[in-house]
Amino acid sequence: MKRATTLILAVLLAAASMPDAAEAATTAKKRRPRRAVTPPSLVWHVETVDGEVLDSKSPDLAINPASVVKVATTWWALERLGPAYRFTTRFEARGTINPKTGVLSGDLVVRGSGDPDFQTENAFLAAAALRDAGIRSVTGAIVVDDAFWMGWENGSAGRRRDPAARGLLMATRLRAALDVKRWTRAQRSAWNFFAARRELPSTPPTVTVRGARYESKIAGKTQVLFEHVSKPLVETLRRFNCFSNNDIERVAASLGPASELSVLLADRLAPGTTPVQIETASGLGTNRLTPRQIVGLLRTLRASAQERGLPLEGLLPVAGCDPGTVTSGFPRLSGGPYATALVAKTGTLTSTDGGVTVLAGFLNTAQGEVVFCVAAPHAAGRIRLARHTEESFLLDFIVRHGGTVPRACAPPLSSADEGSTILGPSAADGASSAVHAAR
Repeated sequence: MKRATTLILAVLLAAASMPDAAEAATTAKKRRPRRAVTPPSLVWHVETVDGEVLDSKSPDLAINPASVVKVATTWWALERLGPAYRFTTRFEARGTINPKTGVLSGDLVVRGSGDPDFQTENAFLAAAALRDAGIRSVTGAIVVDDAFWMGWENGSAGRRRDPAARGLLMATRLRAALDVKRWTRAQRSAWNFFAARRELPSTPPTVTVRGARYESKIAGKTQVLFEHVSKPLVETLRRFNCFSNNDIERVAASLGPASELSVLLADRLAPGTTPVQIETASGLGTNRLTPRQIVGLLRTLRASAQERGLPLEGLLPVAGCDPGTVTSGFPRLSGGPYATALVAKTGTLTSTDGGVTVLAGFLNTAQGEVVFCVAAPHAAGRIRLARHTEESFLLDFIVRHGGTVPRACAPPLSSADEGSTILGPSAADGASSAVHAAR
C-alpha cells in the first residue's frame, strides 16, 4: 500500500511539472522560425520629360492601375469643365414663409448640380443663409433631387444602388446638419473647428425641419431663397487626389460614362497592343493600363495643366508637403533630403486582381525631372511590403541620378467650405443661367 501511494504521488508530481497542451503548443510556436515574406516583383517605366526611356521592365504589361485612374479623371474634368468650374446647389421654398415666426409652412427644396464635395461645413453655410432668409423652422420636409449629394460614400463601392434610398440618405444628412439638436459628436466637433477658423460666435445657426424626402422630379411652385456655389473645381480635384477619395466618381457623373473615358484615353495615349480599359472613374473594379500608358497619361495631364497655367502641385499631392496617401504610404520619400521632390498619385487594391499597389508621377533628380510608373501586381497580403519595395526602387534610382531637387509646395489644402459662396435670389438666377448655358 505504501509503495502504491508513493508511485501515485510520483506520477502526480511529474504531471504537475509538465506544461499543458496549450502551453506546449504556444512554446513550440514561439520557437518556430518565422517564414520570410517574399517581396512582390515590380514592373516599371521611367522616362525623361523629353521622352527618352531611362529604365523599363515589362512596360507593356497590362496591370490594374487602381486609383491612378483618378489622374485620367482629373484630366477629363479639366478638359470638359475647366479648373474654375463651380457647382451650384439651389435652396428653394415650396410653401409660405411667415416673417414674424420664421416658419416655412411647406417644404425646403434643394436642387443639386452634382457638387462632389458638399459637406457638413457647407451645410453650416446653408443654415446661416436660411436664418438670414428669415427661416427658423420648416413644417414639411427637406426635399432633394438626384444631383444633390452630401458626405462621403466611397464611390461605387459604398453607393446605395436605389436612387430613392440614396436620395433619402442625403436629405436626412442635410436635415441633421441644419438642426443642432440632431448633431452627432462629429458634427459638434466640425462646428467648433468651422467657427474657430471663421472667427464666428460659438452659438451655431439652427433650422429645424420636420421630415426628409427624395423626389426624382420636383414639382410645384417654388421661391428661390439662395444658391450655394462651390469652390473652384481644381481645388476639389486636388483634395480628392491627395486622399485618393473614390467619390471623385461624382465629378465624372458630370462628364459622361467611364466607357467614354476609355475611348478618349485610347486616342490620346501612345498606341500599343494593349487596349485601354476603364471601368470606373475612381480606379475601383477592373481597369487596365500598362506602365508605359500610365506615363503617357501623366504627360497628357501635364500638358493640359500647362495650357491652363496650372502647376502639377495644384492637382496632385507632393510627398512631404500634402497629407494623404503619398506622404503616409511612402515615408522615406517624404522626409529628409527627398522631401518635396516627388509629385505623384498612388493606387492600391487589396484583393481585386490579386491585389496591386502603384505609384506614378514626376520625380525631380539632380540630372533632371523624370516621369515614371512603378507597380507591384499580385501584391495581396503584402501591400505594405510592396510599397516599401517600390520606394526602395525609387531611392536607388535617385542615388544613381545624383540625388533630388526640391519643388515648391502648393498652398495648404482647403476645407470643403473654403472658397464656397452664398448668392442671394437675384444673383442665383443669373449664376444658374450661366451654368446651364455653359453645359
